[in-house]
Amino acid sequence: MPRVAVMSSDDDTPRAAFALLSWRLNLFVVVVLVAVSVLAWKSTIDDANAMNRMAMGLGQIGSRFQGSMSAAYFLTMWVTMMVAMMLPTVAPMVLAHLAVARKRGEGTLSTITFVGGYLLIWSAIGVLPMLAYWAFAGLSDDVAQSRWLPPLAGGILMVAGAYQFTGWKQRCLDKCQSPFAFVVTHDFGGGVFGALRAGAVHGLFCLGCCWALMMVLVVVGLMNLLWMTGLFIMFFAEKHWRHGLALARVAGGALVVLGIAVVAAPGLLVQISR
Repeated sequence: MPRVAVMSSDDDTPRAAFALLSWRLNLFVVVVLVAVSVLAWKSTIDDANAMNRMAMGLGQIGSRFQGSMSAAYFLTMWVTMMVAMMLPTVAPMVLAHLAVARKRGEGTLSTITFVGGYLLIWSAIGVLPMLAYWAFAGLSDDVAQSRWLPPLAGGILMVAGAYQFTGWKQRCLDKCQSPFAFVVTHDFGGGVFGALRAGAVHGLFCLGCCWALMMVLVVVGLMNLLWMTGLFIMFFAEKHWRHGLALARVAGGALVVLGIAVVAAPGLLVQISR
């Protein structure tokens, strides 16, 4: 039976999760997660290039044509994008779950189900950006000259930035940065159904940590590769670096300043959405 190390709360960090299993198993899990993410990134990049002339954000209205997208196509694109952006960030949580599952005598199916539950939450939330897309996809190009558009976009950026300073952000980030503690306190009795529920709960905490920054894509473009890459790096650093909360607040302050700048200089909205 594999030995699972017992660690204190101070030692329960994303890096420490790599000490719970053998290096070979760690390498295998990480390679699988990265490989799936790379394939999802390739598909996402292809989709983004195919839609580079479509208005996919508030800042792109008037400079790109207003396309249309079915719910099935949008949600498929969204799920693929979430796999690309979010899957590598949960590697320590996956390793912690696998270590605990093996200690209980469960197979890898339990951990696969845990990942499925996590992705289920990020897939379901895709309905909201889809509704946002449908809302601004039906607007005319004249909206780009409207006085309310820059304040709306700037307001979204300011809200996204301000959230980084809230207690909810800190609590959710703490859960994401304590993989062993999360798994042992959210096993829900073990088994496949318990793993699915645990994965979904972790997905909710991850959503609570990252939803505000994801809102930025509604402004700059849901398929804006530059901003998507920046957000991916941000999410990864937040969860894996011990100073992740400080980094989140720096990013939050920058977004608040950017939001104010967009309101004061509306032309900036188009510039950041290219």
